[in-house]
Amino acid sequence: MNRLFVVILVGLLFITCSKIDPTGNSFYVNSAQGSDSNDGKSPETAWKSLERTNMKSFEPGDKLLFCKGCTFFGTLVLENVSGTRDNPITISSYEDGSGDNDLPIIDAKGFANGVLLLNCSHIVLSKLEITANGKGLNATQNNNIDMRCGVLVTTSEPKSFENILLKENVIRDIFFENEGFERSSGEVHTPNGTQSYGWGIRFINKTEDAYLKGMTVESCEIINVAHTGIKFTGKGKRIQNVKLYNNQVQETGGPGIQMSNVQDGHVKDNAVNYSGSNNDSRKWGRGSGLWTWGCADIVIENNSFRNANGPADSAGCHIDFNCNNVIVQYNLSENNAGGFCEILGNNFNCAYRYNVSINDGYRVKGTNGAFQEGKIFWLSGFAGKNNPRTGPFNSYFYNNTIYVKKDIVAKIAVDRASSGVFIANNIFCFEGKSELVIGDQYKPDSSGESLVENIVFQNNLYLKERDWPLDVLIQDSKPIIGNPEFANAGGMEAEDYFPGNTGLIKDKGIQIYAIPNDEIGLFIGLGVKHDFIGNEIEGLPDLGAIEIK
Repeated sequence: MNRLFVVILVGLLFITCSKIDPTGNSFYVNSAQGSDSNDGKSPETAWKSLERTNMKSFEPGDKLLFCKGCTFFGTLVLENVSGTRDNPITISSYEDGSGDNDLPIIDAKGFANGVLLLNCSHIVLSKLEITANGKGLNATQNNNIDMRCGVLVTTSEPKSFENILLKENVIRDIFFENEGFERSSGEVHTPNGTQSYGWGIRFINKTEDAYLKGMTVESCEIINVAHTGIKFTGKGKRIQNVKLYNNQVQETGGPGIQMSNVQDGHVKDNAVNYSGSNNDSRKWGRGSGLWTWGCADIVIENNSFRNANGPADSAGCHIDFNCNNVIVQYNLSENNAGGFCEILGNNFNCAYRYNVSINDGYRVKGTNGAFQEGKIFWLSGFAGKNNPRTGPFNSYFYNNTIYVKKDIVAKIAVDRASSGVFIANNIFCFEGKSELVIGDQYKPDSSGESLVENIVFQNNLYLKERDWPLDVLIQDSKPIIGNPEFANAGGMEAEDYFPGNTGLIKDKGIQIYAIPNDEIGLFIGLGVKHDFIGNEIEGLPDLGAIEIK
């Protein structure tokens, strides 16, 4: 009996131990005190350079640690490297006891990328600072590159690559050209630019039958780059399960965040400011805070989009063509030149709901080089430069609070190709004039009889009569006129737009229902449980984005 007990105990210990994965080894890099002839296995025997680091083949559970306060010139390359889900490969920082807590810097001036992850899975990259400000002395060694990235995650093999986490990194000053270079004036008229730029973080998957799955960028700062801050470029929706949480994206020459051909994304708690910046002659100078193209099942919530600049597009957040199930909710959109709501053609079942918009759409066509009007609300049938206009289809727009100050003309455009529109429970507070503009993406929409079908447009609050122009193709069947009595109309924060007119607003909304002939609705549901600031919605919804308590 005792012998049997011992056998069972040994067996259990064997099973338990067999489930414990190795924890891996730690490797250290110190540009000030290290030596490439060291083994790298301790702070005292650290390597010195990125060149030596790139020679190492890492195993699951390994850690690559860069010394705080040090600067490393060149590029960090991980190719065909994979951890496991339980034991990822971690790239981060350590303190050498000197008291210097500055993040280690990878300076990739003159190199294609600060960090390149090629065909990699289960990688954590955290607590590094990456910069790459121009070509520098190494440009002749890289004369075949046409872009520069702070971090590039990409593929070259037809496999599935998973679980990349970029966390608490600083990506700043990423430019392809040296200081003083001036972009051609025509660049900003192209859809994405044609010349070479610097990009913050890029995920690119154009390899047939390759997948990028589980890509996460969290608590990173992307500051002062020539083009887009965080960009996903896919094919056939083979970039999947994307999470962007709590990032700060500022002064990007292009969009703050852009997603193409992404399936299943969650964008939450990010702050994007001054996208489309033109404060450096190397920047593109055009860009929305965020925009999607060819994407499906994307939720964009609890973000702030401020001060987008550019002669076209450059909204707070816009939905470009060929998307379905993109939901924009609980966001603050403020002072964006291009506007607030922009849904282009061939989009299906997209929505803006419970957002606060402040002074969006101030751009005037023909002023300061602008070739599109800014618009507070735009449904566009544009689906590509040489394609016929179509859609958008089944667009939902409800319980938004929209304020436009007196010296901005609130402009509205609804394409005749639109089909299926739901507009209800919004507050449109236009202190000045409002007017119809014809959609002007390349070839303007033609005016004439409305072709829009399946319209639900009712129960919206307007500051004064005729705030929704009479010549817009669709009209509110049951408008409400009155002053919402905002806490501080003209302020720049959401709390300035807490409504005070209880009798006019509280429980005056209608229940949201599906557009006629729409069997899908919204993929996460038409109803919501809380308002912009988290107040529970009880009974009928109030008008606007914020419930009165």
